[in-house]
Amino acid sequence: MKVNSFIRALAIFSARACAYKQLTPQRVADDIKAEDNNRAFGLPGYKASLDFVLSRLGGGSHFAITVQPFKNHFSQTRKIVLTGPDGEHVDVVSLQYNHATPLPDGVTASLALIPIDDVRGSGCFEDQWKDIDVKGKVALIKRGKCQFANKLKLAKDNGASAAIVFNDNSNQTAGSGSLGAENFGKLAPAGVVTYDKGNSWAERLKAGENLEVNLTIDVLTEKRETWQIIADTKAGDSNSVVMLGAHLDSIQEGPGINDNGSGVAALLSIAESVKKYKNFKNKLRFAFWGAEESGMIGSTYYVSNLSRDEASKIRFYYNYDMIASPQPYYIVYADSNAHKSGAKYLHEFLTNKGYPAEYTPFGGVFRLCGLP
Repeated sequence: MKVNSFIRALAIFSARACAYKQLTPQRVADDIKAEDNNRAFGLPGYKASLDFVLSRLGGGSHFAITVQPFKNHFSQTRKIVLTGPDGEHVDVVSLQYNHATPLPDGVTASLALIPIDDVRGSGCFEDQWKDIDVKGKVALIKRGKCQFANKLKLAKDNGASAAIVFNDNSNQTAGSGSLGAENFGKLAPAGVVTYDKGNSWAERLKAGENLEVNLTIDVLTEKRETWQIIADTKAGDSNSVVMLGAHLDSIQEGPGINDNGSGVAALLSIAESVKKYKNFKNKLRFAFWGAEESGMIGSTYYVSNLSRDEASKIRFYYNYDMIASPQPYYIVYADSNAHKSGAKYLHEFLTNKGYPAEYTPFGGVFRLCGLP
């Protein structure tokens, strides 16, 4: 492992990593409220989650624990306000790594509808912006088929002062997402609204109305340090490592109970079970990733700091993400025979239990590094 600042004394986390107390629904609700309803990178709720995991893993009798620090661009929308064409307040959601409008007045301009294309996606390609006058206006774009960032880069490149993205079906809430730290400074400021609101504006624009809106966004952006936990069992062959991971952070807009408190809970349960056994063949490595919601930053940092020799010792990587849905799809990540060599065991376990498990492509950093 390239060490640099890799290992940091666990003492800095000891203040809150105290003896584990039994959870109750009320205690969970109180903890969520106390941490401003999220566990997002760069905010206190994430640090509290990190300390909780450390307390559950124990003081080192079963695991060799490393807290790995790294830095990433932090972005938080401090204010987003959208006033509709009839002077009404409109519910609007920001995006992580959003861009600020001019302050304090924001952008007041006419809406320009980007042609709706449910096959290729609206506003995903340069030719879809041809002959559309968006310069100095607020582009109205239907969501779907390509990433937010694709649409918003084209909006900026074509002269739009801002953009409103509306959902592509009425069953979605306004939703949220990340534009990626790598795109900061390259995109139009944007807000996300419901399908019903955006579609109603689109119909009025098609009928020839001129609709003027105001969008005001204030964004804080700075570099912040964060951490993730790597815990190796003391037992097992260090040359044959089976790795299990789950991201510990949530989005800023919610506590991340399913995404991904569920995966973290599964890893902690497995870790508790491991404490009961000795003399197992493979060393197990548990990873509780940081800043995943910002673009898999933590896992990418970890893999990029692995030497070739250390990477070769990892036999399989299992990822646990969003596994507590009341209406689940039983998805096993694997998109090649090499990856299925490990994933097949989980797939067989699920199918033998009567669950309709399916393989699906996996685009994570371990796959890109050739690790199944």
